[in-house]
Amino acid sequence: MQIALGRRGDYAVRAMLYLARVHGDGRRKAREIAEAMDIPERFLPQILAPFVRSGTLIAVAGPDGGYQLARPPAEVTLLEIVETAEGETKSDHCTLRGGPCDWRNACAMHEPWARAQTALAEELRATILADIARADEAVRQRDANAARTAA
Repeated sequence: MQIALGRRGDYAVRAMLYLARVHGDGRRKAREIAEAMDIPERFLPQILAPFVRSGTLIAVAGPDGGYQLARPPAEVTLLEIVETAEGETKSDHCTLRGGPCDWRNACAMHEPWARAQTALAEELRATILADIARADEAVRQRDANAARTAA
């Protein structure tokens, strides 16, 4: 089994990470975000639109416009990003029987699967965008130091 983000979730996390990196430095154009994070520019407005609707991002049109976080990175959770991009992390599909899952006709997998889904959601909820930005900066510094050492 593989737990992975779909393309929308992947691009959303990348874009939000970039906006966390530059938080407090003004709005960023879609072109800049797309180029910095290797996201197709034509796809980025579609990815970011749900974040604007939810109030997580501010979008301003025009020459001085662009995107910026509506809240500090410490107030945005990874769960919020993933669920805004891809929908709820909790599946209502029965792993053994196919079709809808419910407590009335719970299968043998129901309880352990529900616990696993809850654990995933709790971990994503506990991870804030500021944590991801700090970890990303540490990785970028390590890569930069390795490149200088190799040169």
